[in-house]
Amino acid sequence: MTAGTETGYAFDPELAAAVAMLPVLDVSDLAAARRTMAELRAGLPEPDTTGLTITDVVVPGPDGAPEITLRIYRPDRLDHPIGIYDVHGGGFVLGNIDASHAGNVALARSTGAVVVTVEYRLAPEAPFPGPLEDAYAGFVWFSEHAAEYGVDPERIAIHGISAGGGMCAGLALLARDRGGPSIAFQYLAVPEVDDRLTTPSMTAFTDTPIWNRPNAVVSWDSYLGAGVPGSPDVSPYAAPARATDLTGLPPAYVSTMAFDPLRDEGIAYGLALLAAGVPVELHLFPGTFHGSALIEGAAISQRELAERYAVLRRGLGVEPGA
Repeated sequence: MTAGTETGYAFDPELAAAVAMLPVLDVSDLAAARRTMAELRAGLPEPDTTGLTITDVVVPGPDGAPEITLRIYRPDRLDHPIGIYDVHGGGFVLGNIDASHAGNVALARSTGAVVVTVEYRLAPEAPFPGPLEDAYAGFVWFSEHAAEYGVDPERIAIHGISAGGGMCAGLALLARDRGGPSIAFQYLAVPEVDDRLTTPSMTAFTDTPIWNRPNAVVSWDSYLGAGVPGSPDVSPYAAPARATDLTGLPPAYVSTMAFDPLRDEGIAYGLALLAAGVPVELHLFPGTFHGSALIEGAAISQRELAERYAVLRRGLGVEPGA
């Protein structure tokens, strides 16, 4: 056991000191988990939105589905015609645009991009493909209306964390295969991409903070339907690790955390993209766990956040210092 931890995991010391203060998330009781998330959000201060104009728009959903809400964060001074389309995380079962509000304020302020985030339906009430089709419909709308917000539709990145990262990977596959709008860059942070749950990290990390194997089991059962995860015919749009053709996808950044059950599937997906000829930057952050960036005061979290903003700007063609 590493000094300063009570878990046996060699967490970064600054992160280890704060683990006990993190909320316990158990999605096997989904109603309770959703209440915990709502209470956590309610207890946080409102972010400083100076310099941003923030609007909600209701746009058509997928064929036969309800309309969807997009929240748009537009810097009052737009130095570069760049956009970021955000798909929030939450294991397919948690989260909304209010929960990701502070993060998207920071994303818009720190990158200078117009950020658009989508309120997609959640599982298990709306299983796959509903949430992904919502995300795709929102992305198509943003691309078609980009010029109205000062954005070049050829300079839009997709951005997702955890399940949002997995959905962004699926979104890139959908856009390629449907001949959909251009995606300049895909930012996949700790992506949830493999329903088979067989990697060494997924097998080993049964009690890690925020996310662990038991939560992953519930997550995939909710998204695909009980008994479907691990079966032969799971769609690669739901679980992009299943894809056999990754050619022609946008350049990607993939981040992974050392003590995260999603670690090995993220690494494998990054390497698979690389093998398919896709430009990839792959980063494993030492001493971290899923969601450890919530501990903002830790140096490793600050480095992760700074890298996120720099990578996105670079991926959208903004030179350092510009």
